[in-house]
Amino acid sequence: MHDPHDESQDDLGDSSEAILIPWQKLSDHALIGVIEEFITREGTDYGQTEFSLEDKREEIMGQLRRGHVVIEFSPETETCTLRRTR
Repeated sequence: MHDPHDESQDDLGDSSEAILIPWQKLSDHALIGVIEEFITREGTDYGQTEFSLEDKREEIMGQLRRGHVVIEFSPETETCTLRRTR
């Protein structure tokens, strides 16, 4: 039985689930940081056409505004990522 006052008991069930972060709740500085970190990750592919960092940032902002992309925070890795919605 789980005792909520016993800190020695681990609750691993919820700690690995991603948390959705509403982009509107982030400061402009934090939002740009999350977007630019995602854009500049190794392995991020935008196809054969080259786009500027600003172009990519604007495209992702549009996807966030339209609800096509969400920001997720992983408590396990303590990182944010962007994920397309279904």
